[in-house]
Amino acid sequence: MRTMKLLFVSSLFLMVSAALVAQPKPWVVPANFKSMKNPVAQSDASAKLGIGFFTKNCASCHGKTGLGDGVKARTLKDSPGDFSKAEFQNLSDGDIFYRTKTGRGDMPKYDGKLADDDIWNVINYLRTLKK
Repeated sequence: MRTMKLLFVSSLFLMVSAALVAQPKPWVVPANFKSMKNPVAQSDASAKLGIGFFTKNCASCHGKTGLGDGVKARTLKDSPGDFSKAEFQNLSDGDIFYRTKTGRGDMPKYDGKLADDDIWNVINYLRTLKK
C-alpha cells in the first residue's frame, strides 16, 4: 500500500511539473507599444489587404482562419493560439503589433519583412475573427 501511495504521489508530481514547464512564459509588451493605436482605419479594404499578408506569412502556423491549426502548428514548441478567442481579441492592437514585429521563440519577427502598415492591416483582419 505504501508503495502504491509513493508511486501515485511521484506520478502526480511529474504530471504537475510537466504542466508547469509546458506553460509559455508571459509575453511582456512595453507600455509604449501597449498603448499604440492602429493608424490604419478598420475597413473591408484593410481587412482584405490583411488577409493577403496573413495567408502568405502566417497561415502555415496559425491556420487559414487563425484557429492555430496550420500545417506547421504541430511542429512548434508553443501553440500558435486561436485568434478567435477572447484571450487574443482582448489584446490591444499595440500588443499584437509588438508581438508580430519582434517575434519570440517559434514566432518569427516581421520587422523588416512586412511594412508597419501591412502589419496593421493584418491586425484589422484578425479583428474580424471574433467568435
